[in-house]
Amino acid sequence: MTHNPSRLPSVDVFRAITMFLMIFVNELSGAKAIPWWIDHAEAGADAMGFADTIFPAFLFIVGLSIPFAISSKQQKGASKVAVLSYIGYRSFALIVMGFYQVNLETYNENHWLPKAAWAILATVAFFMIWLNYKPTVAKGERYGMIGGGYAILAVLAFVYKGSYNNLDGYNGMQPHWWGILGIIGWSYLVVSLLYWLGKGNLKALSVMLAILLITNIVLHTWVSGFSFWLIGDASSVALVMAGVITSLAYAACRPAVSRFIWGAAFSGLACIGIGLLLRPYAGGISKIYSTPAWVLITAGISLVVYALLAYGTDVKGKAYWFKWIAAAGTSTLTCYLIPYFQVFGMQLLHLHYPHSWLSGLPAIVRALAVSFVIIVLVGQMQKVRLTLKV
Repeated sequence: MTHNPSRLPSVDVFRAITMFLMIFVNELSGAKAIPWWIDHAEAGADAMGFADTIFPAFLFIVGLSIPFAISSKQQKGASKVAVLSYIGYRSFALIVMGFYQVNLETYNENHWLPKAAWAILATVAFFMIWLNYKPTVAKGERYGMIGGGYAILAVLAFVYKGSYNNLDGYNGMQPHWWGILGIIGWSYLVVSLLYWLGKGNLKALSVMLAILLITNIVLHTWVSGFSFWLIGDASSVALVMAGVITSLAYAACRPAVSRFIWGAAFSGLACIGIGLLLRPYAGGISKIYSTPAWVLITAGISLVVYALLAYGTDVKGKAYWFKWIAAAGTSTLTCYLIPYFQVFGMQLLHLHYPHSWLSGLPAIVRALAVSFVIIVLVGQMQKVRLTLKV
C-alpha cells in the first residue's frame, strides 16, 4: 500500500458534525410546521432536503477513514490475513446490527414482547458483543458477555414475528433492506476489498470510482430495475469510494495542503454541476431511489464541506471549536445507537414530549438539545470504556 497518512483532525471533526446532524434529523423526523428544506424530500419528488445530505456524507466519511485504518494495521505489522479479518469483522458487525434494526420496521405490534422491549434488548446485545472492554476485564468474563450478547440476538430472532399473510403466517426476520448500518457495512466491505486489491493506488481506484459512477448512471437510465449483488445500483459504494479517493489525494498533496483544498473544492463544485446536468435524464434528484444526480450532488457537497474543514482544522488549527461534539467523531457508532435506548425507552415507559415540543421552532430546539445531550453522554461513557469498538 502506498498510503501512509497520520490522523487528521478534519476527518474526526467532519464525522462529529455529520453524526450530530444525523441524530438531529432523526430526532426531528415527524415534527410538524418545520421548514420544508430541513426534512427528507418525499419519495416521488424530484427534490432533496437537508436531511437527504447527511447519510451520503457519512458514507463519504467512511471512505475517508478506510486508508487510515488499513494503513495503521499494516504499519503495526499485520499480515494480509489479519487485515482481511479486520475488514470482515467490521463489516459483519455493521451488517448484523443493520439487519436487526431494519426488522423493527415490520415488527408485529400484537406480539407478546413489545417492539420497544425487543429493540432495547437487541441494542443491549450489541453493546455486550462489541463493547470496548477494558484490558483489566478477564477473558472469561469478556467472552461470557460476548456469548451472552449473541445468545440474546438468537433468542430475539427466534421469538420475532413480523407482518402476517394468509399463505405463510407471520414472517420471520428478513433483509427487506439492510438499514443504515447494513448499507454502510456492505459498502465498507466492498470498497475496503477494492482498496486492498488496488494496493491503495490512487489512479487504479479513481478508475474504479468512474466505473461505479457510470454503473449508477446506466442503471438509472437504460437498465432500469436491475441491480448487482452486493453493490445494488452502486450509489453507496461510489460515495464511499469517493471518500477513499479524497483521502488518497490529500495524502498525495501533503505538505502542500492548499493544493488539495482548492482541488477538492473545485472537484466538489464540478460534481454538483454534473449532477444538475444529469438531473433531467436519470430520474431527477432522489435519495430514496439513489439517482445519479443525488449521488453526484451529495458527493460534491461533501467534498466542498471537507475542503473547508481541512482548511479550518488542519491548516488553521481550529479543531478545538468542535470540542463540544468531539465524542461524536471518536465514538460515532455509540452515538448512533444511544437514541434507540432513548426512543424505545420512552415508548416502553409511555413517556411523551409535551405537545408544544412537536412542531415548529420548539421541535427544532428540542432536536438540537437531544442531539447535544446524547453526545455529551457518550463523551462521559468514553471515560469509563462503555463505548463500542468495531
